[in-house]
Formats: sequence, structure tokens, C-alpha cells
Amino acid sequence: MFTLVRSRVRMAALALSAVAALALGASATTGAAAVPAPAKQGPTSVAYVEVNNNSMLSVGKYSLANGGGNVFDVAVIFAANINYDAGTKAAYLYFNENVRRVLDNAATEIRPLQQKGIKVVLSVLGNHQGAGFANFPSKEAASAFAKQLSDTVAKYGLDGIDFDDEYAEYGNNGTGQPNDSSFVYLVTALRANMPGKIISLYNIGPAASRLSYGGVDVSSQFDYAWNPYYGTWQVPGIALPKSKLSPAAVEIGRTSQSTVADLARRTVSEGYGVYLTYNLDGADRSADVSAFTRELYGSDAVYTP
Repeated sequence: MFTLVRSRVRMAALALSAVAALALGASATTGAAAVPAPAKQGPTSVAYVEVNNNSMLSVGKYSLANGGGNVFDVAVIFAANINYDAGTKAAYLYFNENVRRVLDNAATEIRPLQQKGIKVVLSVLGNHQGAGFANFPSKEAASAFAKQLSDTVAKYGLDGIDFDDEYAEYGNNGTGQPNDSSFVYLVTALRANMPGKIISLYNIGPAASRLSYGGVDVSSQFDYAWNPYYGTWQVPGIALPKSKLSPAAVEIGRTSQSTVADLARRTVSEGYGVYLTYNLDGADRSADVSAFTRELYGSDAVYTP
């Protein structure tokens, strides 16, 4: 039976808000120019990393035996949160101590990946407080949160934002239920703020089904969208070309290698351009990773500690 639910481990008691963080210190330098990775033909590979437990640097430890290219093209920091201030009745971006550690140590946690040519994006997730991407009460409120996101990307030299509309628990703390305009306003403002950056969609939750409002469809504003259910094949319901979609989703170490390979084979045969993986840890997972790289790129994966 395939697993359909990800484990979510948070350390909320130790977390700090990003709003406060943005007020501290000078903006982070985006680092040295990336060193181009050896050419790799095939789909974009994405790795989510649970930074409460694992290091982002693991993403850069896998290369292709044939040609030496990076296995992973996009690394996702999992995860910041959208929280709610009941006093001001406003959503704000929140980092637990582990996300904070990654961001504050961007020079050693993020730049090494970027210098290999790997993009690093920050995933943002609900946190049981009623605030979510789908219930901003006004365009102004959505735009204010979009600015927090884009300011964070600029401050820490990130490559973009990933939206994961889970665990919001809409209605908590007197918040509103999902509405049709909220996510459209949010994505529109964020894209305007960071035109050259990645915006990706973990295709789940009320926001994912509310991509059009008032004659505006924000589907085309996303760089990628992926299936949220590990061990399965499901084409995201968003109007993007196949090159930007991952119907395959696997959890490294938990999805069987045969399923990992089958989903990778199907990705290639059906012409999709993205392959999503979750929960890359610090162990040598080259056998699990090779199960998909052989199908996607015609090569085993090599792990370099």
C-alpha cells in the first residue's frame, strides 16, 4: 500500500517569526556565481528536505555516474510556516529554529548547492492557526504576505517559493474560510515582486483549486506543480505544459525501488518534465536514487559524502 501522507515534524515552541528576522541585520549576499553543472539530459529532479532532521547539503552529494551531472536540480527547504497574529488579525511568515538555522547560515547551507547549479527554494506550509494562502480577506492582505515572501527570498539569496496548502486549519482563531480571490491575489503579487524566481505548487489544499478569479488565471505564473501523494501517479490539475509537471512523487527510503523506477519510466514515456522526491536524509541513498536516475538519465547515481 502506497503511503499518501508525509510526516510533518515541527518545533514550533522554538520557532522565530520571519517578520522579526527581516528586521535584523543587512541583507544576505546572494553568493558567488554558480558553477555550471555538467550537461544532463532529462527531467528536472526535485528534492524536499525536512530540515528539522536533515541537512540541505545532502542534495548536493549525488551525481550521475555517467557524465557527473547533479542528480537534483531543485532543493526545497521544508518548511517555513504561514502563521496568524490574532492581535493584528494578519498572517505572517514564521521560521522554526531549524529553518532559521539554514537561512542564517546560507553561506554554508545554501550557497554550496547554488554554486553547483542547484536551485534552492523555500516551502511555506500552514501551521494549524487558521492562516492559509486561500483565506486572505483582501488584496492588500495577500500583497502584504507576498512582500514578506519576496523579501525573504531577496534577504537570503534564495531561488524561489514553494506553496504547500496543508495544515492551515481554516477557521481557527476566527479566521475566514477559503475564498476565490485570495490565492490569485497572492500569486499575482509574488510574481510581480520576483519575476525571475521560481514559484512552485505542491498541488494540494483549497489554494490549489482556486487558481482563477475575476478573469485572471494564475496557472501560468507557476514554474512547476507536482503530485503531493508519495508512491503514486497523479497529473496536477493545473494548466501548465508537461515540461513543468510532476505526476510522479516518491518518498526516498519508503517508496519501493520498483515503484520509484516504474514512476520514473512513466515520466519519460509520457513526456513529463519533472520528477519529485521527498525526505532526502543524510544516509547513502544511492540505491534508492539510482532507481529513478537509471530511468530518467540512463545512469546510476553516485553518493559522495
